[in-house]
Amino acid sequence: MERVRTWLIDAGITLALVVLGVGGTHGASQGQAWARDPGVFAYTLVVVAALSLLLRRAYPRTTLLINAAALVTYLAADYAYGPIMITVPVVMYTLGHQLPLRSAVRWGGGYYAVFFAVSTVRLLDDSGNDVWRQGAAWAIASLALFGAPLAIGAALKTRRESQADVRAALARRAVSEERLRMAQELHDSVGHGLAVIAMQAGVALHVLDRNPEKVRAALEAIRDTSRSSLDGLRAELQVLRSPVTDAAPRSPGAGLAGVGVLLDRIRAGGVEVVADLDGASGGDLPPDVDVAAYRIVQESLTNVLRHAAATRAEVRIRRAGGELLVDVSDNGVGGGAPPPPPGPAGPAGSPSELGEDDGSGTGIAGMRARAEAVGGRLQAGPRTGGGFAVHARLPLAGADREPDMSGSTS
Repeated sequence: MERVRTWLIDAGITLALVVLGVGGTHGASQGQAWARDPGVFAYTLVVVAALSLLLRRAYPRTTLLINAAALVTYLAADYAYGPIMITVPVVMYTLGHQLPLRSAVRWGGGYYAVFFAVSTVRLLDDSGNDVWRQGAAWAIASLALFGAPLAIGAALKTRRESQADVRAALARRAVSEERLRMAQELHDSVGHGLAVIAMQAGVALHVLDRNPEKVRAALEAIRDTSRSSLDGLRAELQVLRSPVTDAAPRSPGAGLAGVGVLLDRIRAGGVEVVADLDGASGGDLPPDVDVAAYRIVQESLTNVLRHAAATRAEVRIRRAGGELLVDVSDNGVGGGAPPPPPGPAGPAGSPSELGEDDGSGTGIAGMRARAEAVGGRLQAGPRTGGGFAVHARLPLAGADREPDMSGSTS
């Protein structure tokens, strides 16, 4: 369809120049007493010069050769300057727009040199004593006739290529961001599943001979967690197999609606989890904030299983001042001794209890990236009272808010 539209445009331009050339050549000769009256040969050359433009997109050099042959023959035959000259800017624009700049300048310069030589011979024959003034004026005018359209075409070509480069760079960036998103999803979902499976396998081995029911429960937890992790992995792989389009289906995003199942898995692993999920209710969270909050809780609890050697974890999700506040803390080895119970000063894991944020670990970096992607902030580190805590502030306006890179939680 695009090729048909382009051909129709070129055909329209050519037809207009043919009509203008045939209709205006005789009138142009009336004002130039020294010129020959146009005959069939002159009109034929005018038509050939215009028809050459039909080839300009596919064969710009051929178009130039045909047009130059017709125009130079026309001028050499002493016909009047007329509508045939209008074809020159079109040819020169085509050269600048279709060919590399050096090639366009070479071909255009050659055309101009031949044209200028022939027109200068005519000028010397017809100008009398005023040859130098008329020659200078004609040189400037003819140079503009050839050079300006070529420069415009080259500039538009450069702009078109720059836009194509920008689009390609944006496409590469989008692919890179999508790969990063998928890597984060796989790290969070599969990593969490493997941590739970390892915990449950350890429990099963520990009570293998003494408590068959506990072994059964651990194996059932391993089965359910494995299925969930595999479902997440299949969903991400399905995105990879899908065509790369704006409408390509994405994997179903996790959200705080599934946080209860997540907490049950952690409890089944032998960690006591105390949860206050008032801020997760209502189902009116922005989708990106919902997913980010869930993944932050998931990764925090996964780290509890992997690294903290904790027996107790606290999860609190609430809303305050247009933000979703997510706090996850534990009594593991992150800070040395177990933490004191929550008091009026604030919930466990609040910024006032956090020590210096060490920012270590791929998981913490991923959580921080998720928080910043929606315009929020995240702080993680050992608590002064013992254990480890993660505190995230996610604006409910989602990504419309600029991320705060300072790391402050105040």
